[in-house]
Amino acid sequence: MYSLALIGNVLVMMVVAWDRSLHEPMYLFLAMLALSDVLLCTVTVPKMLLIFWQGPSPSTFSACLTQMFFVHALFLSESAVLLAMAFDRYVAICEPLQYVTLLTGSLTGKVGLALMVRSVAVVTPGVLLILRLHFCRTNIIHHTYCENMGIAKLACNNISLNSIYGLTVALLTTGLDFVLISLSYWLILRTVFRLPSRGARTKAFGTCGAHICVILIFYTLAFFSFFTHRFGHHVPRHTLILLANLYLLMPPTMNPIVYGVKTKEIRMRVLGLCSHSK
Repeated sequence: MYSLALIGNVLVMMVVAWDRSLHEPMYLFLAMLALSDVLLCTVTVPKMLLIFWQGPSPSTFSACLTQMFFVHALFLSESAVLLAMAFDRYVAICEPLQYVTLLTGSLTGKVGLALMVRSVAVVTPGVLLILRLHFCRTNIIHHTYCENMGIAKLACNNISLNSIYGLTVALLTTGLDFVLISLSYWLILRTVFRLPSRGARTKAFGTCGAHICVILIFYTLAFFSFFTHRFGHHVPRHTLILLANLYLLMPPTMNPIVYGVKTKEIRMRVLGLCSHSK
């Protein structure tokens, strides 16, 4: 899955970067998503594979905090890019006459910068809250990567503030993103229902259906993992670890297929790139 995610997402980024005709909001957002996917996988999977091959390995506290920061920041970035892509599709389908004036190149750049700033601004306080904790018990994290509550649960002092902040941030960022994405696709599907051509409706449903499936997998696994860490005290540990790895690995593996291969312009250029290399 890691190999597929790397190859697929790197191909998408290469195609969008090299073909100037694809320097439009839809494809630029797709390239941002691919970059987030590659980084999110690379931050977690190599360490996990090392654990599988060599057994539990030591990690410094600073390295663990750094990994935690990037895992959560990149996850928030991916969520924000999915929201931007949903808005892009909403304008393209529901307000096509305003697409060129609304989604300009400068706006796309500002959106990319804003999602980076949001991720850093939201995750940094979580890291600072970890730094205030005192660790006097075990230093073993029963997980394949360092994440907020996994580190906090090793502390001797009260972690209620960490849990409250994490829960509040998740609902106000990722939760709100999911609500707005759902609203965008509901408006898109409502517009699709009104299309006079059956062929156009079928094509639109095929595209939107694939997007919705990936989004549901991304958010369902993430929210289930997030809430069971806090409230699922009777959920087996191996189940928590499996879900926590799947929600970081499945979307990056599926996104190049759903958003890249099913996009005609990307598919044609990838095939052209492959035939040219031969």
